[in-house]
Amino acid sequence: QVRLVESGGGLVQAGGSLRLSCAASGVNFKIATMGWYRQVPGMQREWVATISSGGGTNYTDSLKGRFTIARDNAWNRVSLQMHSLKPEDTGVYYCHTFYYGRNFWGQGTQVTVSS
Repeated sequence: QVRLVESGGGLVQAGGSLRLSCAASGVNFKIATMGWYRQVPGMQREWVATISSGGGTNYTDSLKGRFTIARDNAWNRVSLQMHSLKPEDTGVYYCHTFYYGRNFWGQGTQVTVSS
């Protein structure tokens, strides 16, 4: 059974940094493309970043330069390092993988950026 568990969210002041982590189980992590999405209040869930099995990364244009996705295949973890956080980054951040034809999501971790 695929399970994704996020951690690392919290409250941070504008301009600060946070590092989110997602622990994956029930997948062959080395071949899985992993991603992060977020849902800010009043908006639909949006894609943030993806990292392929080979380590290639893609980001939504508006977040390039502030967010960095990385993976640790030894520990089956994917992280999202966030810098220069803004109040509009506030939301629930979800770990995601599309594995053998199905979407899998974590439960989400809340990030709140105060002004």
